[in-house]
Amino acid sequence: MKSSSIVVCGAGGFIGGHLVAWLRREGARNIRAVDQKPLDDWYQRFDDVENLELDLQEQAACEEALKDGAQCVYNLAADMGGIGFIEHNKALCMLSVLINTHLLMAAIKVGVEKFFFASSACVYAARKQTSPDVTPLKESDAYPAMPEDGYGWEKLFSERMCRHFTEDFGLTTCVARYHNVYGPHGTYMGGREKAPAAICRKVISAQLEGKNEIEIWGDGLQTRSFMYIDDCIKGTRMMMDRSVPGPLNLGSSELVTINQLVDLVEEIAGVNLKRRYNLQAPKGVNGRNSDNTKIREILNWEPSMSLRDGLEKTYRWIYDEMASVVV
Repeated sequence: MKSSSIVVCGAGGFIGGHLVAWLRREGARNIRAVDQKPLDDWYQRFDDVENLELDLQEQAACEEALKDGAQCVYNLAADMGGIGFIEHNKALCMLSVLINTHLLMAAIKVGVEKFFFASSACVYAARKQTSPDVTPLKESDAYPAMPEDGYGWEKLFSERMCRHFTEDFGLTTCVARYHNVYGPHGTYMGGREKAPAAICRKVISAQLEGKNEIEIWGDGLQTRSFMYIDDCIKGTRMMMDRSVPGPLNLGSSELVTINQLVDLVEEIAGVNLKRRYNLQAPKGVNGRNSDNTKIREILNWEPSMSLRDGLEKTYRWIYDEMASVVV
């Protein structure tokens, strides 16, 4: 990979920024980072990388992103966020289908060798996620299809698009279904943040403002698994290195309730706060967990960072960010 021309789409976002940082540490050269956000708004930006501001919903922008010999493409670009965002912005989430479609078309045009698509656990059928005591979801559980409305449908459609571009045009595609990725250098406020960052922010706000109460969306009994960003990037790179087509679950199998997530953040912060439950707020499915049987078989590996350890790193980063603003 050191001499390859690598394009990371969505590089101004949380996962994309970490992927570019990881590639640089590996010694990769000729990295092109692409995002529609203004460069000053990127979560991580590196001067030794070619940084382009392009709206990848447009076909011409995708061709511009992949020009001059792109060999490996990582598509992490999407208009998305946590459950609060995706439940209220279904059309915007669906429009991300243009990004993957136009990138695939451009990839065929310029002769890309490998193409990675970041899918989501939101593709899984809702009827299999009705109980907090959920059976871990294996890859086949996406069908019969009944994914998260809007965002989940876009991801499932784009998975199929990757499959058919492989079948019809011979493009090597890799598809990973990410399960709730979290960590430093990500969104923690503004409406697009996911549960770990949101809970960290709420606990830190209570600390900094001298309050003893936080709001929890839902009843706190809904269950999830959360994957630390380093595990996400490692699994992504292993899939691409080995040309694993997927779709493949990429997530932790450590299942917790939202209440247990709050317990961990409070333990890290050294506080014990009163919880106010907002039962009208978006909460998503009642339970979701990753069945890692297939990834262990294929990669002889699975995400291993404990939630407690990952949350501590995330909490410390968010605390420093928020405290610096208060000061």
